[in-house]
Amino acid sequence: MRVMVLVKANADSEAGVMPSRELLEAMGKYNEELVKAGVMLEGEGLHPTSKGVRVQFDGKQRRVIDGPFTETKELVAGFWMWQVKSIDEAIEWLKRAPFDGGETVEIRPVLEAEDFGDALTPEMREQDARLRGQQARRREHGKTQC
Repeated sequence: MRVMVLVKANADSEAGVMPSRELLEAMGKYNEELVKAGVMLEGEGLHPTSKGVRVQFDGKQRRVIDGPFTETKELVAGFWMWQVKSIDEAIEWLKRAPFDGGETVEIRPVLEAEDFGDALTPEMREQDARLRGQQARRREHGKTQC
């Protein structure tokens, strides 16, 4: 099962305060463990919402709302995408993360094709597989150019 691990924003992350060298080193070691175990698929930190926008949809209307956004408990500061056997395994991995000071981190299972049942037609499944293949090739192509 894939899960997305969402690191919630706080006043420091929203103010653009970067993590300390010590936290970056600890997080690097933690990420290395995740990669070696085959758990971590992706992981990134995000800039504060002052550098972001939201797009609000209402019928055919599209409204762009510039950041910053005020309610930090509803904001995401970073994420991981993990491949685990169960939500319990994800919890055990997350308990090892080098967080402190009241951080809140959310784990959410990713919807898989089978979760959609009959609503996802065979044609849609083929399209999904084709698009995922294209994404994988682009990622691989990008790696060779780095």
